[in-house]
Amino acid sequence: MAGMALARAWKRMSWFYYQYLLVTALYMLEPWERTVFNSMLVSVVGMALYTGYVFIPQHIMAILHYFEIVQ
Repeated sequence: MAGMALARAWKRMSWFYYQYLLVTALYMLEPWERTVFNSMLVSVVGMALYTGYVFIPQHIMAILHYFEIVQ
């Protein structure tokens, strides 16, 4: 039973990956080019998430101070 669920989840993830390749036209690239592109994409998304995690609280506090919601 658990094996079937795992196989179904793997099939679903493979389908999502295939859709990602089709939408971004990565299926036309060679494997090494696809790896470079995916690495850069993961790096940019990671940096954006980190920057949001670090700086968004400061900006929210500045906005709250500006509107005098927090003293």
